[in-house]
Amino acid sequence: MEKHVVGIAYETIQLDNGSLPLLVPMSEVAGRMSIQIGAQFLEKHYGGKGMLLGGVPGVSPAKVTIIGGGIVGTNAAKMAVGMGANVILIEKSAQRLREIDDLFNGRVKTLMSNPYNIAASVARADLLVGAVLIPGARAPHLVTEEMVKTMTPGSVIVDVAIDQGGSIETIDRVTTHSDPVYIKHGVVHYSVANMPGAVARTSTFALTNVTLGYALDIANKGYFKALQENRSLRKGINVINGKLTYKAVAESLNIMYTPLEEALL
Repeated sequence: MEKHVVGIAYETIQLDNGSLPLLVPMSEVAGRMSIQIGAQFLEKHYGGKGMLLGGVPGVSPAKVTIIGGGIVGTNAAKMAVGMGANVILIEKSAQRLREIDDLFNGRVKTLMSNPYNIAASVARADLLVGAVLIPGARAPHLVTEEMVKTMTPGSVIVDVAIDQGGSIETIDRVTTHSDPVYIKHGVVHYSVANMPGAVARTSTFALTNVTLGYALDIANKGYFKALQENRSLRKGINVINGKLTYKAVAESLNIMYTPLEEALL
């Protein structure tokens, strides 16, 4: 801000329908990875229950609970269903729950997000995936420490929301790809920031596919004209002319917020 940098955030560029186009590919990758990783850490030698996610004939599959029905949650559900798990998805939007029910043709059990449903579903989960996002703001703690204590030993938590602070109260640290998990209350916790970095080739191609158009727009027109003509790009501005112009970021950092229109004067 002191150097008057123009800061446009990937995660706050927004289309008119409210979607976040530059977050979609990384959310798709992270959502799919969450199940792949969760299945791995359910193995006994990682501290898990020693369960195969999809089971085998005569043996029940794992129970997967996904909190959040956005891009991350939907892609996690696709992977979990594809691997044969029993899947519950919890979401606060009734309309989104209907869309997910239609998408999976009833193969995913959908529940409205409230403390009762979350607590009950967490307690039964072999694998819990946190897939909650509030654009530009810290993720809310929807799963309390008391809820985690009800999970059976060897269960696994993968919190994709760790990049926004984590949605699960017992996620109290950021882990790394080289040291990805810790055990708390007998539950394996995976809280690696930037999960897609582990599959860099896929992630790079996916991100470039959606980023290139915006980069060319800025390069060909200059940032100011591009911002004037591209409403989605304009919504992505966080810092300009020494002012912080994204309200959620200003509130989370306790810095004065300036409406974009005023900052551009």
